[in-house]
Amino acid sequence: MTTIAVLGNGRVGGNLAQALVRAGHEVTAVDREPGAAADAARTAEVVINATPGAGSLERLTALREELRGKILVDVSNATTDGPDGLPADLIHPGSSLAEQLQEALPETHVVKTLNTMLFPVMTAPAALAQAPTAFLSGNDPRTKKTVRELLTDLGWQQEWITDLGGIETARATEAAVLFVPHVIRASGFTPFAVSISR
Repeated sequence: MTTIAVLGNGRVGGNLAQALVRAGHEVTAVDREPGAAADAARTAEVVINATPGAGSLERLTALREELRGKILVDVSNATTDGPDGLPADLIHPGSSLAEQLQEALPETHVVKTLNTMLFPVMTAPAALAQAPTAFLSGNDPRTKKTVRELLTDLGWQQEWITDLGGIETARATEAAVLFVPHVIRASGFTPFAVSISR
């Protein structure tokens, strides 16, 4: 059992929190209110950032002390919104939110994952007709091993998880969010994910 704090209790955070509780973990899900987030992060082993990516860097940098030595799993994408509320442009072109977080929080182990899919797939990958891919980006192999185990608890088979390497690889997976609005406009809000087929 792992003690986990999920920051953000909307569709993404709530979905992850419920699934991790079902998997036997001790989970606290909180909204974006700074005091609640700080309390939850202080007592957790793993913190999941499920807050809107546009404000994540400022929000998490304010929790520097609470996140010291912790694993920070970042599942968000930092984008501006188009007129229809769907992602329009990257906020950190030539970089990524995950890289910015790692730079701002050097004593925190940041891992990027689960950001290349619509939120229902995060906790039900087997529901898709074709196996999806969950990518891992992070600098510490031991940390990524822990995150890989959490993904397994969420229903991800080992062969569906691809470790891309260091945190700088997150800029590639974060850029994949630019597919999302076009796919949704073309096919509707039906669960989908990026998949590497071999």
